[in-house]
Amino acid sequence: MLKRLIGLLVLTLATVSYAELGRAASGDDGFYKGKTIRLIVAFSAGGGFDTYSRTIARHLSKHIPGNPTIVVENMTGAGGIIHANFMYLQAKPDGLIIGNNIGGLFLQQIMGAKGIEFDGKKFEYLGVPGSDHIACGITKASGVTSVEKWFAAKEPVKFGGVGPGGTASDVARALQAALGLPIKVIDGYKGTADIRLAAESGELAGVCIAWESLKTTWRKAIESGDVNIVVQAMPKKHPDLTKVPLAIDYAKTEEARRLLKYGVHDTAVITRPYFLPPGTPKARVQLLRKAFADTLKDRELLAEAKKANLEIEYVSGEDVDAVVQGLYKIEPAFVAKLKQVLVP
Repeated sequence: MLKRLIGLLVLTLATVSYAELGRAASGDDGFYKGKTIRLIVAFSAGGGFDTYSRTIARHLSKHIPGNPTIVVENMTGAGGIIHANFMYLQAKPDGLIIGNNIGGLFLQQIMGAKGIEFDGKKFEYLGVPGSDHIACGITKASGVTSVEKWFAAKEPVKFGGVGPGGTASDVARALQAALGLPIKVIDGYKGTADIRLAAESGELAGVCIAWESLKTTWRKAIESGDVNIVVQAMPKKHPDLTKVPLAIDYAKTEEARRLLKYGVHDTAVITRPYFLPPGTPKARVQLLRKAFADTLKDRELLAEAKKANLEIEYVSGEDVDAVVQGLYKIEPAFVAKLKQVLVP
């Protein structure tokens, strides 16, 4: 009889314990009610990262128990390093700060780039709204209207970048090293919006970033022919760009193909990661992962994204983490080669 009573007591306590855990994980504790979540973007307002983040922010709250206010902020500088360091060292891990940065920074950490104080393996990833399809847009005024004319250019073609680790900088340098294209990368821009303005003024010739961003933020120039998409830096062609050649088809060596794979293709899968500081309670990580996933399936968000030409192809936080962890397994000899190319 005593054993039976003890057994019932243990079962009751276990049931209560699991119920409490379930309430915490589902947000029933009301933590987010009346709170404000800061969604901090590493690049300037008006660019592709900012556009995605502000679109997501308009719908995220309704998928979080307690419906907190979502405020989007921009923390620019050093190609995203300032933002990533902040998220790692200073952001409070309470589930009230979400970061949005660029996946190429993890490769920069692996290569030992200066100024990096974060460890990409330790962030808590919520996911990405879509894998990028990298393409290069060049202004008609530059005189380069095709990849053949680019190869034949007598002077290096000026491309804008935010700095090592940024897609615009890394892709241009990877193409230069892998294919021998004449390129001069001008780093230091705060984001793609600033690069676009510099190209329109004649300061630059173009930029290599996601087609998803190019067709949204530079749509009128592309439609008018003032900007031409001359090459795609991905393994397969995008349905919108069937007549635009692939950079990989011009790679003549195995080393060139590997440079494009690790320097462009793989990191394009996680170009726009959303993440939390290390040490964020697991229950809140799971809650926000679910909210992020539900937001990217939201009919109203999908309708808004379609209208704005934002492609949504959700990648889960677990899958993003797997890709990030995989980058840290590249053999040291090839890491050294990547560093030679991507870190000037």
